[in-house]
Parts: sequence; structure tokens; C-alpha cells
Amino acid sequence: MIIVFDLQASRRDIDHVVRRAASLRLKTHVSQQGGRTRVGLHGDLDGLDPSVFSGLPGVQDVRTLTRPFHLASREFKDEATHVHVGDEIVGGDRLVLMAGPCSVETRDQMMRVGSMVREAGATFIRGGAFKPRSSPYSFRGLAEEGLEILAEVREATGLLVVTEVMSPEQVGLVAGYADVFQIGARNMQNYALLDAVGKAGRPVLLKRGMSSTVEELLLSAEYILSHGNPDVILCERGIRTFETMTRNTLDINSVPLLHELTHLPVVVDPSHGTGKASLVPAVSRAAVAAGADGLLIEVHHDPSNAWSDGDQSITGEAFSKLVPQLMGIQRALTGTEPDPR
Repeated sequence: MIIVFDLQASRRDIDHVVRRAASLRLKTHVSQQGGRTRVGLHGDLDGLDPSVFSGLPGVQDVRTLTRPFHLASREFKDEATHVHVGDEIVGGDRLVLMAGPCSVETRDQMMRVGSMVREAGATFIRGGAFKPRSSPYSFRGLAEEGLEILAEVREATGLLVVTEVMSPEQVGLVAGYADVFQIGARNMQNYALLDAVGKAGRPVLLKRGMSSTVEELLLSAEYILSHGNPDVILCERGIRTFETMTRNTLDINSVPLLHELTHLPVVVDPSHGTGKASLVPAVSRAAVAAGADGLLIEVHHDPSNAWSDGDQSITGEAFSKLVPQLMGIQRALTGTEPDPR
């Protein structure tokens, strides 16, 4: 349920509604849109008569939401959310590029890759210090040493850091190094982790689970939003289907669909979406054409010797050739000139 206030509503009017909701054991989320204050109500709304609020001072309208995800819905907020990370904006007019290897391996590796992707136009360095792997015998990351290397790359290149956090216990540690928490596909429904990053006050990149629906992705985002963290970036990274020629099947439909359903920005991971480096450029172009706000691409200086996911990692040279194509597609769609950054 959403309570929309008129333009003349006072702070006292808004506080009165919040207190009234609390007396009914409902949670509230206050936001601004178009100069008007909105209060979202969450909790046990079954049987609640809208007239409980519609007659209160300052209230213009009371609306019942039709989607199970409330705060993420365009019913709650029509305007697109812009997630600010340092000087970068995800969900704005500029295509955001997040690039780097699957795993942080060595300081030299990360510095080399960071320099390459920065020069090509990326503004985020990605790389896993903690890696959830299907086999316990695979390389599982350098842990805090990897985070320290990422911070060094940021200091040297100016790139913002996006890296994965795997458990609530890691949130405080990763927050000391990362600009954006990444929630991997395997943890999309790790609700304790979603609660923890929701309370941490740091932007979150939330990946769609490999067997999850779009609605389930948005309900996971709702966990983070419900704790007062509005800075959620959704990531389509492919889902499991009967197709075996690619690692996953990238659901390109989800990009425009998510833009219809939610105000949150949407980025695409063509590396996990395909699992094949040869397919990454074409699928990246398709994602931008579909309206993606950004891309999360695995780039490695020596993919054949990568410690993880080398088959889906493109070289720095390939990334450099791809970026102008992506910017050209966005320019064709929006009619704007690309940012020279």
C-alpha cells in the first residue's frame, strides 16, 4: 500500500501517518517523487481498510499495490533509480562498464588488467576475492589479500571496486575495501546475507540466480530495499535451460521486462550468460540494444592461464575493440554523444 501526500503536506502530517502505521505494526518507507512525499506500508496488510489513512491530514491518495515486490516496483516509484557510486552513476544516461577477471590472482595480474580496462573505458574493476565454486578443490580466492589488491588497483587507476561477498560474516570485512557489494547467483536467495547488505548502507549488485524467475529476483531485491538501502543494481547473468552448447542461456527478455517492472538499474553479465569468450562481444552488443544500463564483463590479460573461468574471459585487446561498438549502439538508441571518460 502506498500513501501519497499532497504538495502542501507538512512534516507533522507525514509523521502522523508514520506513527499511525507503527501502531498497526506496519513498517514504513518514506520517499520523494515529483515533489510529493510517498509512504510505503509493509507488513500484514490483509483486511486493512485504506480509509484508515485516506482521511488523515495531508493525504491525497491511498493506493493498493498489485505486485508482491513493493519497493522495487514502478507502482511505488515511477522514476528510474540512479545508483551513485563515487563519481559514477549506474542507471543514468551513460553506459557503465565493469570489467576484470573472474578471480583476483596476483597483484601484477590485477594491475595489468586494471590498466587495460581503464584505458578502454571501464569505470569499475571486478574481481573475486571470495569465490563460490562448484568443486571444493577449485581455486576459491585469496580472501582479504585479494581485497587488499583490489584496493591497490583502485588507488592506482581510479577504478571503483565491485566484488563478491558470500556470507553475513564477511560484510564488514568486504565493506572496508569494496565500493559495491556483489551478491552472486548462488546467493540470490541467501536471505540472511540480503538482510546484512541491506543494513550496510553500500550499493549492491544483485545477480539473478541460475534457476530463478524475474519475480524471485525482484523479491530478493526487496529484502535489501526493505532495510532502507535504495542502491540496488540488478544483474541478468543467464539461467539454466536444456541448452548445453553454452554455459547458461542469457535471458535478454529480462532487460526490457525489468525496466517495465522496476525502477532499479539493470546490468548484464555476458560472460556467465554464455560461458564462451567468442560469444561475449555479440551478446554484449545485444544487451546494450535491449536497454542495459551497464555490462559486467570478464577480462583477463592471459585467459588461457586464468585460475578460473578463462574460457569466458576476453582479452584486453578484445575489450578495447568492443567498447566503441557498445557506445555507438547506445548513441544510436539515445541520440546522445558518448561520455569521453
